[in-house]
Amino acid sequence: MSRRAVLASSAGVAAAAALSSAGGRAHGEPVRQAALPGLTGHDPVGLRWLEGGAPAALAAGTTWGVSWPRGAFAPDQEFSLATEAGEQVPVQSWPTGRWPDGSVKWTAHAISGAAPRAARYRLRSGVPAAPGTPLTVRTGNAEVTVDTGVIEVAFGRTGDQVVTSIRRGGAVIAREGRLVASRQDQPGTDGAAVVRSESFTGVVRSVHVEQDGPVRAVIKAEGRHENDRRGWLPFVVRFYLYAGSDAIRVVHSFVFDGKEDEDFINGLGVHFAVPMRGALHDRHVRFAGEGDGVLAEAVRGITGLRRDPGAEVRRAQYEGRATPGTATWDQRVTSRLRYIPAFGDYSLGQLNAHGFEIRKRTGQGRSWVRADGGRRAEGLAYVGSPAGGLAFGMRNFWRLPPTELEITGAAGDEARAAVWMWSPRAEAMDLRFYHDGLGQDTYAEQLEGGLAITYEDYEPGFGTPYGVARTTELTFWALAATPTAERFTELAAANATPPLLVANPEHHHAAGVFGSWTPVDRSTPAKAELEDKLDAMHRFHREQVDQRSWYGFWDYGDIMHTYDPDRHVWRYDVGGYAWDNSELSTDLWLWYHYLRTGDAQAFRFAEAMTRHTGEVDAYHLGEWAGLGTRHGILHWADSAKQVRVSNAGYRRFYYFLTADERVGDLMHDLVDSDRSFLVLDPLRKIRDGGPLDPDPEALPVGSTTDWGALAAAWLTEWERGGDPIARTKLINGARTIAALPNGWVQGGDVTYRLSDGTFSGPDEKSVSIGALSSVFGLIEVMTELIDLVDEPEVRDAWVSFCRLYNATEEEQRAATGAGWGNLNLRQAYARATAYAAKQLGDEGLARRAWQELRTGHAGYPEDHPFTSERIEGPAVLNPVDEADFSANASAQFGLAAIQCLALVGEHLERPARRP
Repeated sequence: MSRRAVLASSAGVAAAAALSSAGGRAHGEPVRQAALPGLTGHDPVGLRWLEGGAPAALAAGTTWGVSWPRGAFAPDQEFSLATEAGEQVPVQSWPTGRWPDGSVKWTAHAISGAAPRAARYRLRSGVPAAPGTPLTVRTGNAEVTVDTGVIEVAFGRTGDQVVTSIRRGGAVIAREGRLVASRQDQPGTDGAAVVRSESFTGVVRSVHVEQDGPVRAVIKAEGRHENDRRGWLPFVVRFYLYAGSDAIRVVHSFVFDGKEDEDFINGLGVHFAVPMRGALHDRHVRFAGEGDGVLAEAVRGITGLRRDPGAEVRRAQYEGRATPGTATWDQRVTSRLRYIPAFGDYSLGQLNAHGFEIRKRTGQGRSWVRADGGRRAEGLAYVGSPAGGLAFGMRNFWRLPPTELEITGAAGDEARAAVWMWSPRAEAMDLRFYHDGLGQDTYAEQLEGGLAITYEDYEPGFGTPYGVARTTELTFWALAATPTAERFTELAAANATPPLLVANPEHHHAAGVFGSWTPVDRSTPAKAELEDKLDAMHRFHREQVDQRSWYGFWDYGDIMHTYDPDRHVWRYDVGGYAWDNSELSTDLWLWYHYLRTGDAQAFRFAEAMTRHTGEVDAYHLGEWAGLGTRHGILHWADSAKQVRVSNAGYRRFYYFLTADERVGDLMHDLVDSDRSFLVLDPLRKIRDGGPLDPDPEALPVGSTTDWGALAAAWLTEWERGGDPIARTKLINGARTIAALPNGWVQGGDVTYRLSDGTFSGPDEKSVSIGALSSVFGLIEVMTELIDLVDEPEVRDAWVSFCRLYNATEEEQRAATGAGWGNLNLRQAYARATAYAAKQLGDEGLARRAWQELRTGHAGYPEDHPFTSERIEGPAVLNPVDEADFSANASAQFGLAAIQCLALVGEHLERPARRP
């Protein structure tokens, strides 16, 4: 710590320009307007809703990010928001990223669901409008209470109630909000005679107010699930509340820290107690089905009876209104109400992505009655009365099965409303490794066995899920009355796809963020043809998610690595060819595609991947915390645990575009991921093992793939104004790698010093280079870094690397003393050639870049069919589209094409002849 403190002190980061890594002003800190002088023309910025139009409802509110050119504003700049018609909208703003000069690079903005709604808005510098009733936060000894002006929510600072109460107009709508989990000691599918089960409740250990209004409040609760015997499954849950709103958005994250052979989760959820008021026939249940379908029932139904209480009575109950007094009914019904069964328990279970079922029963110990069913439920339910109730739902409900929405006890004084992220009605969660090791007990067997035939890098004990995580988004509404069917479908839509405001691609491009890319350009036939290819490739992979049913609690968000054309399936069961796990930067490709197009489907595709790969494909606890897992049949199966997969560079797009605090945490946690080299040698099999005795002053950190991932974490931390050691290590690493005799291709014993991020190596030139060296984000990180800092030696060394990768052996030998060998992925490195061409102003290199892209070495050549074929009939289980694509080749072609268009697009019409 003392060494770290010295380095932090020497970094020279101005405190006045520092931004809170939590995103937002500090609790109680005032905001001042202080735009940099003499800078105009950067606002207003036009904003639109991602899915278009004006949404009917928001999931409590919405928060989004906007980029700004270097030098435009100081971090404490205020912003105002107005509809296109000029109506002022209360907005809360805070900086999330900065340029090296201290000016703001990214800002986040929040509006409430109660704010004026329009299809388009304008954001500009200026004093924001204040909400009619500002949100307030009070911190007491036992609770933190947030008052939105409509609802008041109390959060327990300790104990087993993460939310103690939700009140509206003085009435308790819900209380005793708890996190619950259960496990069993056998999977339940292996014929075990006795399966023992036990339950756990989330116990809060700390609560932190991350934002306190006036428009938006964020409450972060941390703890773990416990019972009298054990504590496990740590959680981080954030609650988002907005001024004037009656909703609470929840982001629930948990980490699996059990034993995969003993701990089989058979329930994971959140539940509230909901006080029930009024007669049983005035207690209502609602479930959102598929699309705008709604199941609307009462605990004691009075429709369809042999005797008719009256048309107005029936209509009132169905619509969720208070029924007329029973004295006004047909008395043949009134006098026999006690004989009508009261169904107090309801369940909507989505146990797979292709079917849900709604059941109900009169109470525990009674049989279930099937009520209805369908394919894909929107994931929202309601229980209450005309005097108010709770709507509760889960985002991606049908995409993350097995899920369930459950209501129990609605016929009594208090119902329980539960969102099950893992339904107790499903088979228990089985995270065991899928094979017995196949005799691969030595490094030699692992290298020549699995890797050589199934592409799986197996090692005993390394296929563990210990430390992987999952994040789920929930929404709760404390409603004043039972919602109409129309209103309920609006809430269901907001829960399923939370509306998001976005700026257009042209604005982000003009701001100069995220390196080399341009908005879609179809200005010439050659560019239009390339844009069509990029669209076709993206659309194919996006649509494969649904055609191949890549859904499920642990799987949704990822795509498969490689196709098997003989079976007409992806290689889901063939070692390292199965789940992609960010191989060759799939995440980057998807985000750049969104940046260029502004397309809603592209954003949601990339968003799902960010949620998945940042949680499931990486470790968050244990000795491998900060590392990710190479591609495989299970997301954690492969023994290659590397920073290239946990890469912060894959997350930062989503963070800056949405200000998502959970993703911010994940990136911050990677700042010290270089320490993972103290506990795991990624080259242990190549070096034939031996005792691990790492020297912190000389660690085997690679200067390309490894350092590129570390650099992405440090760059992001620096941008966010976090620990200044990040900037120190980032700059030190770039400088010392560039100073090696052969820079990023220097061979020999190149080592890394943990304390300050510097590299050292031999004084003599030698070459060590691999095709994967720069395709896990290094090219993109260096493009941004060189633009941010004035380091001529770093720039020159990097440009040399980019120029030489696809150069002739003679050129390589002249510059580095040796040829670089028969390198792979030459199409992917066309963007490196294009970067060198742009930096050097070399038209010959620019033409060479386009030739490399067209030739398609280890990628897609110019004549590749960017089309799919529909396969039907007995050859496949279901009709599917088939094409000659792989995820990693698509990612690298996409990134290469996008950056070539940005860097040397003017040379596209003058292609060199293909050899």
